[in-house]
Amino acid sequence: MKLKDRVAIVTGAASGIGAACARLFAAEGAKLALVDTDQVGIGQVAADIEARGGEAIAIAANVSDGEAARDGVTRVMEKWGRVDVLMTAAGISLGGTVDAVTEETWERTFAVNVKGTYLWIHHAIKPMIVAESGAIVTVGSQLAQSSLGKNAAYVASKGAIASFTKTIAVDHAPQGIRINALMPGVIDTPMPARSLQRQADPEAARAFWKQRHPIGRIGQPEEVAKAALFLASDDSSFVTGTLLFVDGGWTAH
Repeated sequence: MKLKDRVAIVTGAASGIGAACARLFAAEGAKLALVDTDQVGIGQVAADIEARGGEAIAIAANVSDGEAARDGVTRVMEKWGRVDVLMTAAGISLGGTVDAVTEETWERTFAVNVKGTYLWIHHAIKPMIVAESGAIVTVGSQLAQSSLGKNAAYVASKGAIASFTKTIAVDHAPQGIRINALMPGVIDTPMPARSLQRQADPEAARAFWKQRHPIGRIGQPEEVAKAALFLASDDSSFVTGTLLFVDGGWTAH
């Protein structure tokens, strides 16, 4: 087991990539703290983990709430006394070109995607610094490098996550903490499903997404989870500050 007896926090754990990562981390021996605004969703993921003999707690919280982030990490420390892995998978995508994106949409996107990433790292990294050990996995997007357009706030936020990941990896490498970013392509999760509903022809858009990946299909959250496990485990002991593209070749051309 690659994460045996380790304690992992996963934000955005109610569905999609976050849920897939939480389930895989638990299967590999980790104790899980599941964070999401969807209390029913994280409750179901926790129940699934416990049904398979794992251990999980659900923390209903908005990731952009600083007090909730502090209290969530405190709860984990009180229960298990350590934080070994943090994965910040919570995110939103609302679409729109810069002329159409409202200030409210821009701020909400950055609050969840960027501020939420910062807040949970800000609080969770402190016990890691004391322990001189830890792995943090952020979630960017292939669109930060190769955008299709019409999603200005989301793409900008994912670019911010990529840069943030690199600089804090440099800061905290001497303390034994590794920090890397996953950069997924289009993955079969609720977020792109919602994005499709904004398209004039959802079926044509989905077909385009499939062919835009040289592999010829949309990815599955379990495929991203396997890459996350690599970054969270000792298998990546000499990897920090990297952007790992799990994008079916999207950014290769």
